[in-house]
Formats: sequence, C-alpha cells, structure tokens
Amino acid sequence: MFVLIRAITYATLFIGLFLVFVPARLLSGVGIAPPEVVGIPQVGGMIIGAMGAVVALGCILAFVLVGRGTPAPFDPPRRLVIRGPYRYVRNPMYIGAGLALAGASLYYQSFALLGYTSVFFVAMHLFVVFYEEPALKQKFGAEYAAYCQTVRRWWPR
Repeated sequence: MFVLIRAITYATLFIGLFLVFVPARLLSGVGIAPPEVVGIPQVGGMIIGAMGAVVALGCILAFVLVGRGTPAPFDPPRRLVIRGPYRYVRNPMYIGAGLALAGASLYYQSFALLGYTSVFFVAMHLFVVFYEEPALKQKFGAEYAAYCQTVRRWWPR
C-alpha cells in the first residue's frame, strides 16, 4: 500500500509540473485561452489526452503491482516491469504523457503547446538513452538485454 501512495505522489508531482503547470504557463504566455465552443478539435484532443492518461495510469499500476516500485528515478521498481503496456514498447509512460500533451495542443489548437510536446519527447528520448537504459542494463543485466531484443523503445513491432 505504501508503494502505491509513493507512486501516486510522484506521478502527481510529475503530471502537475510537466503536464499542467508548464503547459498552462506556456498557454497564458502566448495569450491562448480555453476555447469558447467545443468542436471537433477539442473532442479529438480530449480523446487523445484520455488515451494518454489511460496508458500512463496502466504504467503506474504495472510499476506498483509488478515492479514493487514507482515511476520516479530515485524510487524505481525492484523488479523489471515487462507486463501491461510494457509488453508493447519499452517507454509507454512517456508516450502516454506525450499523448496527453498532444491532446491538449489539439484541444487548444496551440502550436506553442505542440512545440512543447516536441521538446518533451526529445528530452524524454535523451533521458531514456543516456540515463534510464544504462541504469536498467546495470540493474537487471541479461534480463533487460533480452527484453530490449524483443520490445522496441518507442514503436510496437
């Protein structure tokens, strides 16, 4: 139960900072307000954002239930998580977060937010390549190497 509380806390802080606070500051900085009418772009944005949220939630639950840890790099899973969304791609949590941002950029019809989404994906890619993957290789060794051979980083097979 304590692992779940930690995971919710860390996820809330990450979501609050990178998916709510920074995008809100960006939108207000370029003068974009919520749309007055909900049209096709807004519905599409809500659907894409919801899909991203479902993927991210599935990842958090897999980390807690299977890995016995959290998404935070300083409190990672104790076991390698290769179930749930991790069966299809190695980084579904970042994909889910990126989808949520992409959905918000469509909802607000904001190129500035779409640019932030692009920067987010580049930053996550660099974090994965230069920190996360080496740390996982060191921690889980051959098990992680075998996983990398069968599951791609960003695109499902």
